[in-house]
Amino acid sequence: MAKSTYEYIISHEPNGSSDQSVKQTIQIIKKNHPAYGYRRVTGELHRMNILVNHKKVLVLMRELQLLSTAFNKRTRKYNSYRGNVGTVAKNLINRRFFTDHPYQKLVTDVTEVRWGTKTIDERAYFTCIYDLFSGEILSHQVSKHPTVEFTTTVLNRAVKKIPKNLKYRTTVPSDQGF
Repeated sequence: MAKSTYEYIISHEPNGSSDQSVKQTIQIIKKNHPAYGYRRVTGELHRMNILVNHKKVLVLMRELQLLSTAFNKRTRKYNSYRGNVGTVAKNLINRRFFTDHPYQKLVTDVTEVRWGTKTIDERAYFTCIYDLFSGEILSHQVSKHPTVEFTTTVLNRAVKKIPKNLKYRTTVPSDQGF
């Protein structure tokens, strides 16, 4: 071992007594300011002319279980996903959103529109049946409440517009989110 390394280790040998005095000072700071985290505690220690690295302060505060929990609330977006509920229909479209036959692939979805303060009274729901061949909207509806009747009336109106003498099957997929 190099002499300089040996001397460094000897001069920087862990000294429990200095940690004890820093721990007591940290406890006093936390008693006066319970919401302080390790960064602000480090700042207070520096103001008291106790020069300690912020990483050391973090380690000591963990040992003393004094870390601040005031800012641990994690805000996240509302997610109503509950996994696979009910039966999952087969994917008949398979991302082929184009067709060369009219009324072969019709798609639908329900969209929520919000305005104002976005309360329950300030929401509307829009649904439509869209033909992937021509880009035509066969039927649509707007309602303040997303009910089963709201979606089935649109579907029934669209089915009435489809000619009876088609030689191929009409597929009407939805994303099953609603």
